[in-house]
Amino acid sequence: MPQPTRPPLAGVRVIESSLLGPAAITTHLADLGAEVIKVESPAGDYVREMTWPIIEGVSLLHLHVNRGKHSLTLDLKQPEAVAVYKDLASGADAVVEAMRPGSLARRGLGYDELKQLNPKIVFCNVSGYGMTGPYRNLPAHGIAFDTWAGIVNPAYDEEGFCYIPEHASIGMHAGPMFGALGLLAAIIRARETGEGCMLEIGQSDAAAYMDWYRSESWLAYERPEDVVTGNKADDYVRRAPGTAGMKEGVRYQMYESSDGHVLFMCSEQAFWKNFCECVGRPELFDRWPGSKYADHARGNRELQRELRDIFRTKTSDEWIRLGDEKNFPIAPVNSPKTLTDDPQFRDRFPLYSHEAHGADMLPFPVKYVGETLPEPGKAPTVGEHSDAVLRDVLGYDAERIQSLRDAGALG
Repeated sequence: MPQPTRPPLAGVRVIESSLLGPAAITTHLADLGAEVIKVESPAGDYVREMTWPIIEGVSLLHLHVNRGKHSLTLDLKQPEAVAVYKDLASGADAVVEAMRPGSLARRGLGYDELKQLNPKIVFCNVSGYGMTGPYRNLPAHGIAFDTWAGIVNPAYDEEGFCYIPEHASIGMHAGPMFGALGLLAAIIRARETGEGCMLEIGQSDAAAYMDWYRSESWLAYERPEDVVTGNKADDYVRRAPGTAGMKEGVRYQMYESSDGHVLFMCSEQAFWKNFCECVGRPELFDRWPGSKYADHARGNRELQRELRDIFRTKTSDEWIRLGDEKNFPIAPVNSPKTLTDDPQFRDRFPLYSHEAHGADMLPFPVKYVGETLPEPGKAPTVGEHSDAVLRDVLGYDAERIQSLRDAGALG
């Protein structure tokens, strides 16, 4: 059995000033054992009320992105509070500004000021569109980064009104993820060289980067057709860019099973042969053997009709078991609602329970072999850890903490 051990990021301390979803940058770090101190205004981050579902008065967004963190309230309009923030930054590896660029600098807590106190400090900003460009000050929410990146297309209802279709959010998750990666790289370098740095990530940039295959396909197709072609199996004829080129696939396509859908992926000749033998239809391989690699039998409606009828004869689970036994690629087609019932999901993602965390949540997905990561604590209430942070992290005594409270520094 995996054994509890010292978390990978134990000993890393991050001071965070954040609003809403960009706070996810430090969720990843807290999940891996970093000490994350979320400095909030006395009113708190309104993420607790933002979007749905609301669970016992608190949003799922807050419960997830702020799990494992400590909340300290500071009224940064007060000079005493600014001094406390500087004390925290002096002993930290990083400061994260997960909001509009310059928010901390306006309080005298920007990178230029903090590096004077702590030359090794890593200062990371996560914002909607980044620190430069014509959109840098444009207010936005998470969906904006995906529409900007060309990921979400407009849809129309039966009355002709345009609406936002159901979709996977990319930018609001990818931005914090890439930010966390860059931040850790900078911390490693700072610990080695003694020199910190400032970095920034736009969630819009991250959305575009995650969808690089489609945008780079368009760029490639702007070059001459004798230079950039389709692949050998398509007789080098160009398909539609990116994943749009999957629509006409046959050996690589979704099919109805008797109780749902499966994704069939026998574009390699060897896998296609295994499938035909498995279903007792070797003549399908004899008639349409295909190329050795990447042959989707594009546009072959006759074969598609045969496969449509074949896949309707078994359940999705039966097809998955056959693919495993007979060695051909096939996958379940789940929805966000059904995913948690999938046996692979249940094996890989033991959920954090709502009893302990306020909501049932997915854990950090990276696994350390032979180890278990500690479960993060429940997302904090506003200022829940103020006294503990001041006492245990900064070593303030009770008299000094009370003086800060009397001065209004804590709100």
